[in-house]
Amino acid sequence: MPQSMQITAATIDPALLDLPWEIPLEEWPAEVLAALPRGLSRHIVRFVNLSERVIAVKEIGESVAHHEYELLRDLLRLGAPCVTPTAVITGRTALDGSALNSVLVTEHLSYSLPYRALFSQYMRPETATRLIDALAVLLVRLHLLGFYWGDVSLSNTLFRRDAGAFAAYLVDAETGELHTEGLTDGKRLYDIDIARTNIIGELMDLQAGALLEPSVDTIEVGDRIVSRYTELWDVLTAEEAFDLGERWRVRSRIEKLNELGFDVGELTMKTEADGSGTRMIIQPKVVDAGHYHRQIMRLTGLDVQERQGQRMLNDLQTFRTVTGRKDQPVEQVAHAWLTEVFEPTLAAVPMELRRKLEPAEIFHEVLEHRWYMSEQRQHDVTTQEAVDDYVRTVLPQHWDEESYLSLGDTQEMEAIFDDEEPVPEDDADFAALDEATANAFELNPMGFTAGMKFKGE
Repeated sequence: MPQSMQITAATIDPALLDLPWEIPLEEWPAEVLAALPRGLSRHIVRFVNLSERVIAVKEIGESVAHHEYELLRDLLRLGAPCVTPTAVITGRTALDGSALNSVLVTEHLSYSLPYRALFSQYMRPETATRLIDALAVLLVRLHLLGFYWGDVSLSNTLFRRDAGAFAAYLVDAETGELHTEGLTDGKRLYDIDIARTNIIGELMDLQAGALLEPSVDTIEVGDRIVSRYTELWDVLTAEEAFDLGERWRVRSRIEKLNELGFDVGELTMKTEADGSGTRMIIQPKVVDAGHYHRQIMRLTGLDVQERQGQRMLNDLQTFRTVTGRKDQPVEQVAHAWLTEVFEPTLAAVPMELRRKLEPAEIFHEVLEHRWYMSEQRQHDVTTQEAVDDYVRTVLPQHWDEESYLSLGDTQEMEAIFDDEEPVPEDDADFAALDEATANAFELNPMGFTAGMKFKGE
């Protein structure tokens, strides 16, 4: 390790010192690199194997590296969905004594993919709209925390599967600002305008690379971020006035927010008298998203995405009804569901296939597959039958999303896939699932919660 090098970190993994910091990041040897897909970036980025985990290393200016490191730490403390910062390394010098750029080190987000990798797999128009929906939720959550992004784009976001949809995570915060007093409308709207412009450009780039169908209207998809964001922001923050005799609408408003995955910390209520009588005005203070995530975590200890949590809670309630345990405490039923339903389902999946998807996503897809099999055969199919068929016909078509091994460490996403590999889009079961999920978004006005009804629920 060069004598002048300095590391800023909460805790330092000694293995970090063994990496070749005296070599420009672009020239790092293949034996230290993890073959993972990287999105487009204005900086040199490499994924590195370190102590049985993967880190992302980005070469960047010293002041910007420290700014982004502290900003990501603050966002994590506030519960924002973003990558975890590990360290800032400055004072790097090459073997010939020349100065090298500083680096920001972050943890790789397991099972996450850049948007270009998703289009390289599926090339389905519906994927674009679902990514936009996920990005809209992320942007609203960040704005509620007082975070101004400054460079909103698909490229600066990572996506993880969430029960047929996607959950978005901030991965690049170098242009961001955190305003503890809250954001002005001007900054919020400017972020949205930047998002729309960047998304349209990125989708046009996908079309130019034959990763998105030419028939897709990129302007219309780009406009979607504005409409989705505006709808969600209004539901979460708008004042609502009603007569004193309609106080049931307070609970209705809270339930609507819960359906979108948000919890309400407090309600601001005031009354005013007008010509028609006394009216009540309420405005909720939304403190965080993750309503279903927290319920599943409390009941089972499982750490899952929001829509996955909602799907699992639905199955838990079905299990509670079918087994005649409606009078038992939900905590007791949740333990039985975990040991009798969830764990046996995952155990039935061969070990070599479990790297394909997160456990909660596999469970969700098994339930989906059971529904389709039951509909096709016109009678109920057992979970074991569904697992067996799913493992044989659907799961092998997925890429290994835990590690997402590529053919090499390359910035060009098109090169990480073997042209001879089967494309999941051709699989009838997956195509049907993809189409049904897309239709669910059209059925649901907000597009952020499941719109499908499953047998037995």
